[in-house]
Amino acid sequence: MTDVILIPGLWLDADSWGPVTTAIDAAGHRAHPLTMPGVGEPAAASSDIGIHDWVERVVEHIDMIDGPIVVVGHSGGGNVAYGAVDRRPDRIAHVVLVDTVPPPDGADISEFPVTDGVVAFPGWDFFGDDAGDLDEATRERTAAMTRSVPARVPTDALRLTDDRRFEVPVTMLSGAADEAEVRGMLEQWPAWRDNVARIRSFEVVKLGTAHWPQFSKPTLLAGEILKVADRVQ
Repeated sequence: MTDVILIPGLWLDADSWGPVTTAIDAAGHRAHPLTMPGVGEPAAASSDIGIHDWVERVVEHIDMIDGPIVVVGHSGGGNVAYGAVDRRPDRIAHVVLVDTVPPPDGADISEFPVTDGVVAFPGWDFFGDDAGDLDEATRERTAAMTRSVPARVPTDALRLTDDRRFEVPVTMLSGAADEAEVRGMLEQWPAWRDNVARIRSFEVVKLGTAHWPQFSKPTLLAGEILKVADRVQ
């Protein structure tokens, strides 16, 4: 049995992994979907929370597990996942990044408007083709699940200090790009390209989806995560 820690991207919580969690548990592994600190909290309760606190939340969970661990991070949650790998490289058997690339030291997630001291979900239309495979019913259902994130989190620099992280295998589950296309895109971002080049084992699996496969193709996403979980148990 493999323990699979599921880290959501911005604006999402543990419930966003619903069907994926069910599939992992049904396959005989153990899913740990997490909600990050300060999600859905007003500025008065979340203004001091940064990316370090999100990484620490994952590390605390890792320290409660004895067996092999796969850490999964979606989108901005990939930075959190890789921060946890840096903190516990000897405890994580594999990291899976869903439609995001392993970040280098100093990377942030992205910048979004801050309203009333928090970053609210900007709506599906804001993301254009990245949300292109979400039908209207899915958009309405999932938009209702979104919650604000602490203002600091999207723009905080991720600090990575332990080179042992490069020994942890990485699988990138890419929505629309295959491995050649991913590596071609990385040529435009030298810091990310050079970071990926140092990873002992880096593979790209094309899902053929947009950016939120946990909503558009949860069975497909769960199946690819389970392939990794089966390998490391």
